[in-house]
Amino acid sequence: MSKIFSITEGLENMGALRTGGQGSVYKARRMGPIISAVKLLPTPIHSEDNNDKNFRDFQNEVEKLKKVNEDPNPNVVKILDSGLTGSGSLPYIEMEFIEGPDLEDLLKPPHDNIFSIKEVIKLADHLANALAHCHRVGVKHGDVKSNNVKYNIHSGNYVLLDFGLAIMSDEERRTSIRHAGAIEFMAPEQNEGVMLLQTDVYSYGIILYELLAGQVPFPLNDNGETSRNAVMIAHMESPVPDVMELRKKNLPDNWTEARKEQEMRVPQWLLQLIATCLQKDPEARFSDGMALQEAFFNGSIDADISGSTNGYLLALRAENQKQAAQLERYRLLEEGSKKQVHISKPVFIGIIAGLVLIFALGSYGIFTKNDKYPTIKTDTLSRNIVIPVSPKIHPKPKKKSIVSPPSPKDSNRFAGIPRDTINLKKAGRKTQPARDTSLNDADHPPVKHPAKKRHKKKKKFLGIF
Repeated sequence: MSKIFSITEGLENMGALRTGGQGSVYKARRMGPIISAVKLLPTPIHSEDNNDKNFRDFQNEVEKLKKVNEDPNPNVVKILDSGLTGSGSLPYIEMEFIEGPDLEDLLKPPHDNIFSIKEVIKLADHLANALAHCHRVGVKHGDVKSNNVKYNIHSGNYVLLDFGLAIMSDEERRTSIRHAGAIEFMAPEQNEGVMLLQTDVYSYGIILYELLAGQVPFPLNDNGETSRNAVMIAHMESPVPDVMELRKKNLPDNWTEARKEQEMRVPQWLLQLIATCLQKDPEARFSDGMALQEAFFNGSIDADISGSTNGYLLALRAENQKQAAQLERYRLLEEGSKKQVHISKPVFIGIIAGLVLIFALGSYGIFTKNDKYPTIKTDTLSRNIVIPVSPKIHPKPKKKSIVSPPSPKDSNRFAGIPRDTINLKKAGRKTQPARDTSLNDADHPPVKHPAKKRHKKKKKFLGIF
């Protein structure tokens, strides 16, 4: 797709996804692999000033949208950013990009033109959860339709998209609906540009009707002014056609007779839910998304339904438990992020430097005062472990001086001198007067020790050490 203009700095335009009178949606990319969807609104804002009514209204509605994401919901698209484009001064909303088909695509070949009862119940649950979440924070969507609900292929959830109409003024909505809006999904009051919480409830009923019947109650033949007016009048005045008759007529040919019979057993509580949503008078519908969700749960749990549909209900309950667990994980993660202590960079560096210094001093003490920490040694002869005793705990006895036997050289030098005198001299102590050096070594032949006696001395010497 062509890239007509740049959206804003740091946001690359990857081409249009779809265009319409209520604005255009572009695929965009920020730094790296982050892909998002950007909705551009058709009315330019020439001045980012609170004195400009359009800019002020835009800012007020964007603040409401931010409340939608304060508590994450798996069935509502996440709003990432908003602002004005770099060229054209068009207001935009940046949302997360949901990978997967929308409901409009899922009703076209090669898919079946209607949904199974099980899948309709799943979508009814997810979409009711999305509307309840938005209405709880005071946000009206205003454009709930088939191509604004996507199936997320990664999570298996249905996700409500595109909050663009929510931030338009009443006059902009009125003009947009008359000329380019999805008139088949719009409540009677929207013909006058009025948007209520019950307006989203009406569009919710149209979606469920379409999934069961294979078509909307009042189809649009062409996009001409005459056809659009006819559809709007039908929403205001004509009774809603019987959804079960249309479902029977539009059952896929590739389904077996047994499956067709099973898929015609739509639970009565679901039909009643749709009928209440499609009331002409807004006051006769469910008052908001919270009331709609409560009615859905009460009907799905308390109704007396057949065994085949009971399996769908069990699957629905399992899906509800899965969503509840996912929401609890989101809540815990958010609480954990709020409890985190944020430390400035200089303080963090100081803490790290202090820890390194303490470690270095401790290591220095260990390696310079090794006698405090005895080292385990192994006796190589006996292969027994010998643990030296610290001298401060158990005083080491004084080691007796060991005098090695004289070598042949020493024997000649100390010949004729008493042994005690020799030992004292070697120990560095005072000795008796040295022998007369005038005597010849020949007069004092070296003392020869028998080999056996030397062997005993050597054995004793090794035994000591």
